[in-house]
Amino acid sequence: MDRAEKKAAIETLHTAFKATNVVVVAHYSGLTVAQMQVLRKQMRLAGATVQVAKNRLARIALEGTDVASIGPLLKGPTLIATSSDPIAAPKVAIDFAKGHEKFVILGGAMGKTALSPDSVKALASLPSLDELRAKIVGLLVAPATKIAQIVNAPAGKLARVVQAYASKDEAA
Repeated sequence: MDRAEKKAAIETLHTAFKATNVVVVAHYSGLTVAQMQVLRKQMRLAGATVQVAKNRLARIALEGTDVASIGPLLKGPTLIATSSDPIAAPKVAIDFAKGHEKFVILGGAMGKTALSPDSVKALASLPSLDELRAKIVGLLVAPATKIAQIVNAPAGKLARVVQAYASKDEAA
């Protein structure tokens, strides 16, 4: 890798670190190419990205970003997962780590807050943004549904009473 390529890699990483809300750092030593492709695909589907970068270049790219606290984690064969959704990258990383013992989560950062491996697990256990939106909509719709049921209940009872008298008259 020549100097120009290194400079371009640093700029790309710096831009990614500036634009992200959460970063997860993990060791991937021992994973096959097929397993890495599965991880990349799962991350892409969740709206996250995975990058394997030289640790020295990544440390340089971290300077001046909110996620600079991950610098000490960049030792050995590390990969960096980033996402703008604070739940996406941790959730996919934790799910992938459950099925692959060679994938070890070292920690991460959410904004200026450093995350331990346990913090990444806790973040992954939270519902996603879409799930939260669905719950809020459900909470907003529930009272209106109950009001409609209460308002319609007397009319329904009256209709059943009239139907009962009508069927009684037909039987007689």
